[in-house]
Amino acid sequence: MIVIVDYGRGNLFSLSKALDRNGARHCISDQAALVRRADSLILPGVGAFGASMAALRARDLVAPLQGAVRAGTPLLGICLGMQILAVAGDEFGRHEGLGFIPGTVRRLPAPRADDAEAVRIPNVGWRRLESCRADALTREFGDAEMMYFTHSFGMAVEDVDNVVATVRVNGLDVPAIVRHGAICGCQFHPERSGEAGLALLARFVDRGDADLARPQTSSIGGN
Repeated sequence: MIVIVDYGRGNLFSLSKALDRNGARHCISDQAALVRRADSLILPGVGAFGASMAALRARDLVAPLQGAVRAGTPLLGICLGMQILAVAGDEFGRHEGLGFIPGTVRRLPAPRADDAEAVRIPNVGWRRLESCRADALTREFGDAEMMYFTHSFGMAVEDVDNVVATVRVNGLDVPAIVRHGAICGCQFHPERSGEAGLALLARFVDRGDADLARPQTSSIGGN
């Protein structure tokens, strides 16, 4: 069973419908016991970094998520759900994240007046992905897949090997897909990104994919 983690900060209906399109058996839950027993986890998110972490703590979901990750359960963070996989975020002050992917979430650079390709912040709309390395999540993507973004902050990773694809925003290559073992993140909304987004979700939920399902060792502790 795939569990979409409900902590009051996600686009749950659209994501559930996207999984229905893929025929994926899933539920939406804020119950720690279901998070611990899940075959795979999806962590959606909209809003601010600190408020989202506070919402997870208020529902006592941080420790269950950390325990599931230690056990090797595949996890996909979407939009803000990807950002809070980081160690910390700088949105409205410094906030501790889940610590699954080494890095910090920072504000996207402002557009320059002389930049013909300037992107307004928040970065909202369809943007082209640039592949950084081969990965099971993107194995059938073309050279220039377009995905739907809406964000003002982006993850700055400590290890570039964790970056699968980027998007160019005002001169900065911002991680758009990250992966560290069975922990994955998409800065865009795959559930709103047409057939390519649905295909990415399908590859994540395919438990037959040994690459996505492989366990990882982790030093992540509980809160």
